[in-house]
Amino acid sequence: MFIVCVTSCPVGIAHTYMAAANLEKAAKAKGLEVKVETQGAQGVENEITKEDIKRADGCIIASDVRIKNINRFEPIPTLNVSVSEAVKDAKSIVEELMEAIE
Repeated sequence: MFIVCVTSCPVGIAHTYMAAANLEKAAKAKGLEVKVETQGAQGVENEITKEDIKRADGCIIASDVRIKNINRFEPIPTLNVSVSEAVKDAKSIVEELMEAIE
């Protein structure tokens, strides 16, 4: 199973990258392939491509701000959470997305 994630917080520094790291770690612990795009102070990094979206089984948006090009994820099951939720409990978020996909 392959999932994509986008993380972003209002300041675009610590929480954006903490959420990204936690989601990636939680997904890999479940045996998932994962790609995480960050939209932080440095701009968009590790951008999710159209090919990634075509392959993806699901998407997690962990953000407290407007995500650029969010409509690109419409074709796949998407779970929206706050960035602080992803920092605190990425494991449960990944599990919830997996349940929604199955």
